[in-house]
Formats: sequence, C-alpha cells, structure tokens
Amino acid sequence: MQQRKWLRERLASRRTVWAAGAYDALSAKLIEASGFEAVLTSGFGISASFLGKPDVELYTMTENLAVVRQVINTVDIPVIADCDTGYGNAVNVMRTVREFETAGAAAVILEDQVVPKRCPAVANRIEVIPVGEGIAKIKAAVEARRDPDLVIIARTDAGTEAEAVERARAYVAAGADMVQPISKTMKNAAMLRRFGSAAGAPVSLQVLGWLEQDLSPADLADIAGIATFPLTALMTVASAVMTNLKALAQSHTTKGLPLPRMDHKEFAELLDFSAIEDVQMRLLPDAPAWTERKAS
Repeated sequence: MQQRKWLRERLASRRTVWAAGAYDALSAKLIEASGFEAVLTSGFGISASFLGKPDVELYTMTENLAVVRQVINTVDIPVIADCDTGYGNAVNVMRTVREFETAGAAAVILEDQVVPKRCPAVANRIEVIPVGEGIAKIKAAVEARRDPDLVIIARTDAGTEAEAVERARAYVAAGADMVQPISKTMKNAAMLRRFGSAAGAPVSLQVLGWLEQDLSPADLADIAGIATFPLTALMTVASAVMTNLKALAQSHTTKGLPLPRMDHKEFAELLDFSAIEDVQMRLLPDAPAWTERKAS
C-alpha cells in the first residue's frame, strides 16, 4: 500500500512526519487540505464525536474501525489509527491489527493500559498491565501483521521515566517499530531524548500539555519521528461552534455572528461536489435536473 510504504520510508529517512488528529471523515479531510502529511484517528476525538462521551474505551473495536475506515476512504495521506488497548488480550490484538490493516491503516498505536483504558490527558490515575502482557500484545501485533510496511507503535503509559524506558525497550525487542510515551510521564525535552535513545527506535509524540507550551517546532523535529497535534481540530471546532451557537440562541439571526463561517460554495468544493456532479453529467445525462423535478 502506497501510504504505508511512504510512511515507513519517511521514518527511515529520520525526517519528522507532521500529523493532526481527526475525529471523523470531515475533520480528516480538513487536515489533509491544510497540508498535514498524515492524520491520526484520535480515540479521544472519536469518543467525543461518536458517543459524546469521554475517552474511557466505551466504544467498541468495530465502532472505532467504522470511523477509521471512513477516514481512510476520504483522504490520500497515511492514516495512523489509535487502537487503544487492542480491545482485550493478545488474541484480541491479533484481530484488531488485522482489521485495521485490512481497512488501510498505515500505522496502529497500541497502549499498555488495563482494559478499559483511561485517557491520561484528563484522568487522575492510570493503571498499566504487567510488562509481560504488554510484550505479548506487541508480539501478537507483529505476528498478525500481513504487510511488513504497517508501522506498529507501542505506547507506554508507565508513570516513571525508568519504567517507561524499560517497557519501551521491551516492546522494541518484541517487534514494535516506534515507541510513544505519555506527556505526563516525561517532564522536558531531555527526558524525551533519553527515552528515544534508550529505546533504540523512533519516537511518536502526541503534542499535548507542556509539549505544546515548551517545545519549539525545531525541538519536535529533533525528537519525534511522528509529531501529532491530536486535539487541535476537535477543540477548535468545539470552541467555534459553541461561540456561534450561543450567539445565535440569543439573537435568533445569523447576521453578525462572532466567528466567520466557511462559504457554502467553498465547503461544497471541499467535499468534491463538482467532481461528483461531473460524474452525474457523464453517466446520467438524461436525468432531469433538480429544478425540473421540483417543478413537476
């Protein structure tokens, strides 16, 4: 698959892949149109968009897969799939990896939290599985992978630098292509550099919290094989929509809304309406126009 091959070759070149997090097909399309090189399907974002619930693994593997498949079908850039804990033990991980690989994911992220997981960005307490169980999950993912270009990213939610390094090393030894720490564990750029060096594999970073505030683009490029801004799209949309809807609920008019809206024609072009219309005209030349149907 072209996207997988591109991603693996780019990682081998030691040039950072810049990505942003999507929560549905439309947000993925906006990310691609904005110039990002890859898109992450954010579990946090999918849970919020699909269920209106926090990221505590309430959705199922197949519900996540349904969203990821639509994202893959919508964009031409590589899709990095957040596969949470793999939805069970090593046996479940094998099915998860095969399903997301078949859907067309270029990379999958598997984490070592207990099932069900808790989002470290908001949870006060995180529990991780025994390291042996985490190793078994990565081995299962590698065994299940049919395309060797599929990138397997092992995320550790270990709470100390020492344990995170130990687990990262173990997961790389088990076959992981990349490792990913959580921002709460690492406190500065030096710790992140030590983590990647000790693991002996490229680092995937979710740019959240202090990473957003303290690390420059040059720092991120120096540390990360993949640097992802996972929640920028989601939080931007939430803020903008709430701002305009609150104003609309008070004024009952769309005139003078606080924030601009995308032009209808521009939005239609984003959705490739003209391309679909061209197909309709070419393949359905005798179909009556909408205005003619309405008049009849």
